[in-house]
Order: sequence, then structure tokens, then C-alpha cells
Amino acid sequence: MTLHPPWTPSDAVGEALHVLRMSGTFYCRSELGAPWGFTLPAMPGCLWFHVVTAGGCLLEVGDGVRELGEGDLVLVPRGEGHVLRSDPGAASPSILAIPHDMPDSRYAVLRHGGGGTPATMVCGAVRFDHPAARTLVGLLPDLIHVPVSPLTDRLRDTLRLIALEVEELRPGGEAVITRLADVLVIQAIRTWMETDAAARTGWLGALADPQVGRALALVHRDPARDWSVAALAGEVAMSRSAFAARFTALVGEPAMAYVTRWRMHVALDRLAGGDTVARIGTDLGYRSEAAFSRAFTRVVGEPPSAARRTLAARHDLSQWEAAR
Repeated sequence: MTLHPPWTPSDAVGEALHVLRMSGTFYCRSELGAPWGFTLPAMPGCLWFHVVTAGGCLLEVGDGVRELGEGDLVLVPRGEGHVLRSDPGAASPSILAIPHDMPDSRYAVLRHGGGGTPATMVCGAVRFDHPAARTLVGLLPDLIHVPVSPLTDRLRDTLRLIALEVEELRPGGEAVITRLADVLVIQAIRTWMETDAAARTGWLGALADPQVGRALALVHRDPARDWSVAALAGEVAMSRSAFAARFTALVGEPAMAYVTRWRMHVALDRLAGGDTVARIGTDLGYRSEAAFSRAFTRVVGEPPSAARRTLAARHDLSQWEAAR
């Protein structure tokens, strides 16, 4: 008999957060003096974050303006271009045109502005590697602003650690800041999931369901397994019909359609990484390369070989990386 650990709704959500493994594209510590401003470029596929460690500023994204104070954290989940500045009307040249000190290839120190009221920030752009993480990020709002409040004590502990490293950059400080920033992004997303009603609907709401959430986590963890509706229902101790109806109602598509689509998310990642079509098909449980290719074409809309060419064409350096 196979024994499974007990699962709760929060554990299933935790499974989604567990795969928020980030590859840091770039991090920057900014020492600013009013008046100052700069424009961040759009970086599709990346999440921008900004931590105000001292002082304050204005954030302009789309048609909105958000005032940020010391200790505030903001995420721009889908990498839209935006502006940070000390005061309305302060000049905001492209960040790419402002000189940086570069302790290493992924970390910069920016000193900028007119020498007036000081502000310090830690900013960065990160990518998410796992398909579940990108699905989750795609469901986030256009902007997540986490102001200092009693609800964010743990997040504030991380902010304080970042602020200490910013104040006195010691040997290895860049590595500490980048790792703390990764933790901070996860904490911010978790805070949003716990406090925003929008996080309790659709795919995210399904993750929080005791039975369907566990089934989703099992599929994410082992997409190659020979899943069936009956097998998934058995894993979560539900009848086949009740599970099928509940899964479709919460996720928005039948269980086996989700399993297949999820496998193709994984396959796209593997293609981008250079794996062969035959190896990917075998690893995802298909009995032949032809069977895998048919399923892939049906879901993605083009055969694996064409998808590989499409992915290669998109694999250009970002504006920021090119400027470096």
C-alpha cells in the first residue's frame, strides 16, 4: 500500500509557490538624490520588483501613479515598462542611458540625481523557469503594491535584512541581496494570494481546494505518469464522476485536457533547452515520437520542430542585457 503525506489546501498552494524558482536577470542597488527619475524598459517574460529601503518615490505604470514610501515593495509581474521618479515632472531618462558601477555581470550600483533629498532602492528583473510559476505569474494583477503594515511582519524582516546590506555593502553583499530579493518576491506573491479575493478564483482557487489542489500538484510533479480521471480521483479519495465534475468546475477544463496541456508546457521548456523530440516524448510517457508529436501539434498548433524554431527566434537578448 502506498502511503501519502497528509495534504491541506495551504499545502497545495505551497506546491505552486515551491516551483517559483527564479533566474535573476539583473539586480540594481540605487543611491538617489532629488530630483531624480528613470524609465525602466518593458521586459516581456520578466517580473520587475522595487524595494524602497529609504526615502520615497513615485511609480508610474500605464495610466496610474503610485506613491511608495520607505519599506514598501512593488511588483510589476509581466515586465511592463514604467517610470520611477522623486517628484512629478522630474526628468526620467532611460535607465539604459545612465552609467552604472558593475560589481559583476548581474549586479549594478546606480548613483543618480541632483543631490537633494536622498532615497535608496533595490530593484531587479527576474524570470521564472517552471511552467507552473509562469502560469501563476500570468494570473497576477498588473501591479502588486505591498505597503508596510502589521500584515507584512515577515516580509518586513526580509526588507530589513536587505536594507542592512544596502547600507554597508560587505564582501558577498551582492549575493546576499540577490538571494533575499528572490525570497522577497515569493513573500510578496504569497501575501497577495492570502489577502486578495481574486486569488481565490480560477486556477489559483483550484490550487486551494483540498482535492483538486492536490490533484494539480501531483500532475505538476509527475506529468509523465499514466494519469487517468480514475487514477487522479483515487489519489484524492473521490468518486470518478464527482472528481471529474469538480475539477472541470474549478479549473475550467476537463482533467485529462489539463494533463495533456501541462505536458506540452513542460515539452516547450524542454525544447527551448535543446532536448530532442524523441527524448521529451519518452520522458513525458508517450510510447512513440509520432504519438508525442501528434499530441503536441494538436495542443500547441504546430509540430515540435516548428516550435523549436519559433522558440529559437524569440531567444533574443533583452534590451537590458544587450546594453550590458
